[in-house]
Amino acid sequence: MALEMRDRCERCGTAELPLDAAARICSYECTFCVPCGDAMRDVCPNCAGELVPRPRRA
Repeated sequence: MALEMRDRCERCGTAELPLDAAARICSYECTFCVPCGDAMRDVCPNCAGELVPRPRRA
C-alpha cells in the first residue's frame, strides 16, 4: 500500500506541496508544510501523533 501524497497543507492550505517537496506527515497521512509542522512542534492536531518528514517521490 502506497502513501497518499497530498498536495496541500491541512493547516494553511498551501497548494505548493508537489511530490518532491519537503512536508511533514503523521501515521494517518495527515500532511502539513514544514513551517506549519514546526509551528505545531511536530504534533498532528488531528490525532496527536508525531509528524515526521514525508518521503519524496521523483
